[in-house]
Amino acid sequence: MEQQLQNKKGLVDKVFNKVFDKYDLMNDFMSLGVHRFWKRDLINMMAPTKNKKLIDVACGTGDIAKLFLKKTNNGSTVFNIDPNKNMINQGKKRLKNLKNITWYIQSAEKLNFQDNYFDYYTISFGLRNTKDINKSLEEAYRVLKPGGRFLCLEFSKINNLNLDFIYRNYSKLIPKIGKLVVGESQPYEYLVESIEKFLNQEELKDSMKKVGFTKCDYRNLSGGVVAIHSGWKV
Repeated sequence: MEQQLQNKKGLVDKVFNKVFDKYDLMNDFMSLGVHRFWKRDLINMMAPTKNKKLIDVACGTGDIAKLFLKKTNNGSTVFNIDPNKNMINQGKKRLKNLKNITWYIQSAEKLNFQDNYFDYYTISFGLRNTKDINKSLEEAYRVLKPGGRFLCLEFSKINNLNLDFIYRNYSKLIPKIGKLVVGESQPYEYLVESIEKFLNQEELKDSMKKVGFTKCDYRNLSGGVVAIHSGWKV
């Protein structure tokens, strides 16, 4: 399932090259700071144990890795993956004191790891930025061990009409705020549009099933502003 917006030549890379040094600030704007709680919810939903391997795709500056290692008392390992070199470098600086993390510049659609290797796969606010959702899901399935778990945290669709009205009007302000605070509106225009065009909860669940995941389900957070999707490889 190719995404037309993300397949415009160099668009996504251009967006993140502009905001990599303000990525965490960008997430705060997009979510009013609540993304930090959503990510904790993802880790709590995962309930990881020691001596496990996590691959975090579209890792950004490493929020998930930091939470995962804290949850396992630094008793597991994380492979942080992002297609953007500047983002990877920013994450390395931010988490330079943490052990058990390795960093790779790769895309979700083509991971250079062997089959059946990881215990957990996470992707947070990154699946909608991929060029091909199905290929990304297929790769997630491939690199997970049998018994491994896939977790995706992503902006989703709000069911409550009043909340949806408020959120849509807030979204219109995000590019203007981005222009004022970081001097760029175009990256925020892209991000708002990418959210609007992304799959709804049931569509993503169906896509996960099609590549082989079982026990697929999702949990809406903040009324469906975001959702955490979960699936297992058996």
